[in-house]
Amino acid sequence: MTFAHLIGYGVLTLAVWKLVQRRTSRKAKLLDVAGPEKEHWLKGNLESIMEDGFQYCIDIAADYGGAVKVPMFFGQEWLYVSDPRALHHILVKEQHIFEENDSFLSCNKLIFGEGLISTLGEQHRKQRKMLNPVFSTSNMRELLPVVQAISHQLKSILVSNLSARSEHDHIRYGESVELDVLPWLSRSSLDCICEGMLGYHSAALNTEHEDEYTDAIRMLSPSISKTVFFRPLVPIVMRIFSLYWRKKIVDWLTISWLPTQTMRNFRELRRVVEIMDSASRAILQEKKAALQLPTSGRTRGKNMMSIMLRANASSSEADALSDTELLGQMNVMIFAGLETTTAAVARALYMLAKHPHTQEQLRTELCGAMAVCQVPDIDHSHAKDEHGARLSYDILMNLPLLDAVVRETLRLYPSLPILTRRTTEATSVPLQFPVRSASGEEIDVVQVAKNQRLVISILAANHNQAVWGKDASEWKPDRWLKSSQGVTHGDKDTVKYPGIYSSMMTFLAGNRSCIGLKFAEMEIKDVLATLLPAIHFALPSKPDDNGNVKEIHWRMSGFHTPVVKAPAGDGEAPQLPLDMRLVRE
Repeated sequence: MTFAHLIGYGVLTLAVWKLVQRRTSRKAKLLDVAGPEKEHWLKGNLESIMEDGFQYCIDIAADYGGAVKVPMFFGQEWLYVSDPRALHHILVKEQHIFEENDSFLSCNKLIFGEGLISTLGEQHRKQRKMLNPVFSTSNMRELLPVVQAISHQLKSILVSNLSARSEHDHIRYGESVELDVLPWLSRSSLDCICEGMLGYHSAALNTEHEDEYTDAIRMLSPSISKTVFFRPLVPIVMRIFSLYWRKKIVDWLTISWLPTQTMRNFRELRRVVEIMDSASRAILQEKKAALQLPTSGRTRGKNMMSIMLRANASSSEADALSDTELLGQMNVMIFAGLETTTAAVARALYMLAKHPHTQEQLRTELCGAMAVCQVPDIDHSHAKDEHGARLSYDILMNLPLLDAVVRETLRLYPSLPILTRRTTEATSVPLQFPVRSASGEEIDVVQVAKNQRLVISILAANHNQAVWGKDASEWKPDRWLKSSQGVTHGDKDTVKYPGIYSSMMTFLAGNRSCIGLKFAEMEIKDVLATLLPAIHFALPSKPDDNGNVKEIHWRMSGFHTPVVKAPAGDGEAPQLPLDMRLVRE
């Protein structure tokens, strides 16, 4: 074993030892609130929450209420929160006390740079102040044609695939063809993010086009999930070692003398991050140079990056963001928008395939809107439908049933089901609905110590029957149409959540809420509005050679991912096979 080997293993051993020492020696006050029994002596109930834990996350809140004590790794007890008043207290009123976990911030800073999800305090407030106007409704109107062009390209590809498969398999017109739509939805979302956010022509929908940058973006989320083991160690290493030694440690950990799969995953993550960093720097410089051109405002400005750079250039020196911060925003926008939007569109199509009557009603609404409310597309660089027109932004965003379908899908299946926080000082958390203490007494306030870890359960909040009704876990878009009859959704007996989107917690609340909400909502709606008038979607129905029909299961591991259950599938590979056919005239 060489000297480098010894140093590398020594660093890992030291970091793990420091982590264990830090966790086990912390004299935090025990949580006086009821919760489930510990499932594993070391990991606690971590796997039940993090590994395909959709139903578990809903059930523990239903069983114990909006504040639950959950055993986690190294004997820690975390507070699992879904109560509406508690979430308002944590995310809005006293958000400075409930910060992101240090491992979350440190890892994000290493991967993405100094973006919104990597910063705290005054730096985060300054970034938010700069970016809020960038995501305005007026800017979304400008960006809609960019998204529409990509949605129409997606539709053309799916229709072509249907025609080709029908001819190859000698399927008669009107019969269904099974097709895995997930790769195409992911590519479409990537193009929307790159074109709309960065003004970068990724051409991901063109499978013959190779691009190192877009390939790296697509690999980022899988690479992060495979290296989650390193997350708790990162802040410890960053506190102990200087920048010089941190770089050395990364060099040692990513050379070939550590041949395990975990280290190969770590090396792959480093490769992906380096490619993204290099490309992002080049794109930033290109956009900054384009601002100096006389025509940049009209020909190069229809993307969020150019809008952000113009706003930054006109800001005072105190308010302006540095190039490092601008790079951080670029990387965060790409990561935050890709997997989440792909999952949302995929889930919406799946639910519509599962509920054909609602799908037909939505198709009727969309076709009616296109027939009556078309707006000529004077920009010939953008895609048009068969009639040479497109829906305006205001019509698209205000179609009642389309809006209800999107809201109900995002409520039931939030792209990020859970988040974490830690307390910076001892405090208390008030509750809307009382829970039981560890001794069985009813309490409406939970005392928490400094450095207490919390799980913010967006999923449990969005399924809370006390707020959403007995049918809270049922997919019912009609609940959003009842507002015209005087019924307020998500507001039962004047109790509601503080979320920025229709009182649900999908996009969070407070100054760490999702800044890209408007863009995500617009993209989801436009993809559905483009595909559904042309294509009918249904669940897989044809048995394979062994007589098995594909059954889709949505795994919750960070994001929601569709897989095919055994025996027709392996239950691991992401895929969303759906029966598709062209809509009859």
